[in-house]
Amino acid sequence: MLLRRLSLLSSGLLLMAACNRSRPVLPGLDTAAWRQDPFACQNRRATQAKAFLQAKEELYGSTTATVESLLGRPDEEELAEQTEKTYYYYLVPGPQCEPSHRRSAANKLRIHFGSLGTVTEVLTEQPL
Repeated sequence: MLLRRLSLLSSGLLLMAACNRSRPVLPGLDTAAWRQDPFACQNRRATQAKAFLQAKEELYGSTTATVESLLGRPDEEELAEQTEKTYYYYLVPGPQCEPSHRRSAANKLRIHFGSLGTVTEVLTEQPL
């Protein structure tokens, strides 16, 4: 009984901590310009990628809603087991800019969300 109460208490505290997390500040990143450049077809994201990567630690623990409020909907999304998912944001123009928006090998930002729905990894597929 005591173990169950402690488990419920710790779960509640974890949820409260997640809800109280403020929106991360990413210095040097123009989030409006980023959101207005879907699939990086206007080549606005490439110049901001380094600033983003320097502040990427600010995103760890953020929710999908927080990331979407900063960067907009992902260009691509991949679902994995146990509610894990990965968002992809293209950094440079490529074949993804064609009308079919087919998947491209162009460099992209990869943001992985763990089973709790929070950011656990932020990487680029190729070095900048």
